[in-house]
Amino acid sequence: MTRRSRILPALLLASALTLGACAGAPEDDAPDAATGGDYPVKAASCGFTSTIEAKPTRAITMNQGATEVALALGVEDQLAGTAYLDDSVPEKWKAAYDSVDVLSAEYPDHETVLAAKPDFVYGSYASAFGDEAAGSQPELERLGIGSFTSLFGCGENNPSADVSFDAVWDEIEIVADVFGVPERAEKIKDDQERLLDQLASEKSGVGMDVFWFDSGDKTAFAGAGEGGPQLILDAVGATNVFADLDGGWADVSWEKVVAADPDVIVLADAGWSTAADKIAFLEADPVLSELEAVKDKRFVTLPFSESTPGVRLADGAAAVAEQLATLATS
Repeated sequence: MTRRSRILPALLLASALTLGACAGAPEDDAPDAATGGDYPVKAASCGFTSTIEAKPTRAITMNQGATEVALALGVEDQLAGTAYLDDSVPEKWKAAYDSVDVLSAEYPDHETVLAAKPDFVYGSYASAFGDEAAGSQPELERLGIGSFTSLFGCGENNPSADVSFDAVWDEIEIVADVFGVPERAEKIKDDQERLLDQLASEKSGVGMDVFWFDSGDKTAFAGAGEGGPQLILDAVGATNVFADLDGGWADVSWEKVVAADPDVIVLADAGWSTAADKIAFLEADPVLSELEAVKDKRFVTLPFSESTPGVRLADGAAAVAEQLATLATS
């Protein structure tokens, strides 16, 4: 869970029909998965299974993570709309993103979504399917609309049991099967595995203690030991000063940050909490400004979208590795 998923407003998303869907518990005790590249395809997560009877042609993606999985798979021509970015879509997908209608800067209202006549809804967070948003997935199912929530977005009452690169690839495989392009998921996995192998051999972060600063002022919302930040720091060989804390993110006191005295501070850059704002806060505080990492401007900046489990997480690891290598030689 990220703070983003906790504070995302519960807004709207629902759809008209072209896609049959049926719901229920997963048919076995295996991890959530989609079956095969042929239809029907079962897409299961967060305790809900949707059976997709035909290839979606008017899907809607809600939240940046879901949108970027679809763009990475090259299925923009199967999208009726997108909604809700945290930061910029990377240049490699910008043309594809621009070819799809943006329904809303945040979650579109119910009428806007219905007007798009979608046949499948893919959300990064459970909030996309709240009562004031899409409505529940069973409700969408009754309208004949397939749906899927990210494996990492189930909410605090039903968290994903596995935060790993393997789980990232599992989600991409599920979505690829839903859209009828399973071979593209395999290519993404192969490319990312090669990149991670390269980063592991370079070990650019070895010997560096890192504080991952997402947001906050009264306390720090920090990368903890079981989420995207930890996966990235493990990939580059760096040490997370808050790796002993449970979950992907945790509120920590500034006294603990000072006591940790990190070598490097990673700053998540999002529209709702920019890296520049966080640097200004650290440099203005009479105590935090005395941290060596702050005095020496030993900052690594990363788009928020590359700090959460998803298709860009491996890119985030590469970006952190490159910046740590630069700091090591400065």
